Amino acid sequence: MAAHSVAAAHATIAASAGAPTPASSTPSERLGFRLSSLAGRGLRSPLLHARLGFRLSSLAGRGLRSPLPPRRGASSTPAASASRRRQQRVRAAAVETLEGQAATGALLEKSVNTIRFLAIDAVEKANSGHPGLPMGCAPMGHILYDEVMRYNPKNPYWFNRDRFVLSAGHGCMLQYALLHLAGYDAVREEDLKQFRQWGSRTPGHPENFETPGVEVTTGPLGQGIANAVGLALAEKHLAARFNKPDSEIVDHYTYCILGDGCQMEGIANEACSLAGHWGLGKLIAFYDDNHISIDGDTEIAFTEDVSARFDALGWHTIWVKNGNDGYDEIRAAIKEAKAVTDKPTLIKVTTTIGFGSPNKANSYSVHGSALGTKEVEATRENLGWPYEPFFVPEDVKSHWSRHVPQGAAFESDWNAKLAEYEKKYPEDAATLKSIVSGELPAGWVDALPKYTPESPADATRNLSQQCLNALAKVVPGFLGGSADLASSNMTLLKMFGDFQKDTPEERNVRFGVREHGMGAICNGIALHSPGLIPYCATFFVFTDYMRGAMRISALSEAGVIYVMTHDSIGLGEDGPTHQPIEHLVSFRAMPNILMFRPADGNETAGAYKIAVLNRKRPSVLALSRQKLPQLPGTSIEGVEKGGYIVSDNSTGNKPDLIVMGTGSELEIAAKAADELRKEGKTVRVVSFVSWELFDEQSDEYKESVLPAAVTARVSIEAGSTLGWQKYVGSQGKAIGIDKFGASAPAGKIYQEYGITAENVIATAKSL
Repeated sequence: MAAHSVAAAHATIAASAGAPTPASSTPSERLGFRLSSLAGRGLRSPLLHARLGFRLSSLAGRGLRSPLPPRRGASSTPAASASRRRQQRVRAAAVETLEGQAATGALLEKSVNTIRFLAIDAVEKANSGHPGLPMGCAPMGHILYDEVMRYNPKNPYWFNRDRFVLSAGHGCMLQYALLHLAGYDAVREEDLKQFRQWGSRTPGHPENFETPGVEVTTGPLGQGIANAVGLALAEKHLAARFNKPDSEIVDHYTYCILGDGCQMEGIANEACSLAGHWGLGKLIAFYDDNHISIDGDTEIAFTEDVSARFDALGWHTIWVKNGNDGYDEIRAAIKEAKAVTDKPTLIKVTTTIGFGSPNKANSYSVHGSALGTKEVEATRENLGWPYEPFFVPEDVKSHWSRHVPQGAAFESDWNAKLAEYEKKYPEDAATLKSIVSGELPAGWVDALPKYTPESPADATRNLSQQCLNALAKVVPGFLGGSADLASSNMTLLKMFGDFQKDTPEERNVRFGVREHGMGAICNGIALHSPGLIPYCATFFVFTDYMRGAMRISALSEAGVIYVMTHDSIGLGEDGPTHQPIEHLVSFRAMPNILMFRPADGNETAGAYKIAVLNRKRPSVLALSRQKLPQLPGTSIEGVEKGGYIVSDNSTGNKPDLIVMGTGSELEIAAKAADELRKEGKTVRVVSFVSWELFDEQSDEYKESVLPAAVTARVSIEAGSTLGWQKYVGSQGKAIGIDKFGASAPAGKIYQEYGITAENVIATAKSL
């Protein structure tokens, strides 16, 4: 079709939509519209095809790139206008490659198409996956991994590497293709061929525990960008603590690609709001603005001006209008982003999902399923790709091969720099190396407080604060905060100030009322370096707001410590909206997470000891608002077993009755046992502070605590009874709460719900 005909068609369509006729000089700008945007404007697809004589998607790879100007309006705020003026000045300047040795011309196109077809071929072979994003994002992925990022393919865990997060994790074949080309051992050709198969290192979404080179586990939309905020926070914090005027020993960027789906999720806004507030200048996010989600064009549900929102959040924003082959635009945007050091940067990159597919590009059909044999062949023809599946042309392979020696040189240079740093600043170097390695200082456990029955009664949330402050003095990577409840969760580190934009060396992190973002940011901190141990806090019931992030903690082996106070009906008057019921059992059902409910100071200290040691398993501590006594028989060592005997007047491992409890109800169990013993019964009291740890003990140990011959068993816990049957057995009884709580003083609620020693005694006698 002649260029003037395209322009005429666009003028007609633009006029019908009430838009001005563009005076663009390139074919793609003359076209200037998205096919989907015409729906509802009197021009349905068949009619449009008849008028234009082609499908919009068929232009991919034929000199007419789509889409270009998006349907969402550009921001008109002064800040946005200034941002656009700055980017225009940068674009007017000659664009320099950031690391040199950049591919150009035919080699660049071939390299980008290699990425596309590795993704296409892997998805096709698996008959499962999401080819659209890799096809559209290949240019920005290429520039990041080939020209911009510093990394060592042979040591994916080199400390000072740049981090990359694919928040739109469904498009993971983009990252696998890039890791493969860059020379990572984790993603060889055979791994690409095993995409989404049992036991492969190329699972259906990026998983840090499966694929070295993948920093965090993404898939649930929005989690990745929030993780990226955590990674960038960690870099800024460590840089502030350890960099010197003559040595920037911590100096790396965090890059992220996120899509429309991530932008729609509330967690992304929570985390990005904090990133702007903290001024995370080394966080650069690429927004894949392809306007397609599973249900179709995002016009049906998502029409906001994303750039304007990010301007308001305190980000620097840039718009790359042609993400399909605007390589110099992408390079210039990255250069501009790096020049802005006091703000994170969002680069909106307008792309075509499924770029190059003649019949499926720019549509939801390329989002989440294989192209199909015929469309793969059509795409090969359209992009001039004559190669067999999974083939990497020799010139492309040769070009990318430099990253192995280059990465080794990056790490070697940094190691030499660290050696010089160590000579000048030995104490700081030792501390930094412990954070990098995860090695805990000798004797750190001795810092945890110890308690006796004579120690004053206190709420376990207060005892938790004593532990937190004790640990912060001896564990250099310990940091964290609360979701606007620090004075109630008791989580402030008294010897440190607040981590803020201008005081990033401090270790109290103020998350505001952003539970979900808080959890995901802490995942990023934990996965940045083995010696960073983040904790975060809120009321236990509000784990409902952050459960998605907590599940990713468990899945991705991020050892976050969740400090959850107000753990039961014991919080009293705030009522059922704030009183957890089903929460304990819900986390006990979650794999790879430790659920602790300590009864007093020694058990709280024991829970923290285990939590700090478990760097690949997150921990949840459910802590009381009300005061509890320091019980005889509890111990830090006992907590390590999960369940252990607190008191027992029987002999030969044959008590008449076993009473089990957790948290505030362990005191009730002990009181009931004392009364029953007065009546001549032999009673064993067992603390079940962590079911998971108890279940991991040997059969011999479990038999020593819960002998199979003793069937008279009672448990008491101010929460759901679900799950207790495996410990009380078929002939025992579980006392708990299987309905919502109530608003009243705590003592009254306990009495009305039967969470009392009297009920334990009556239940025991009924067995």
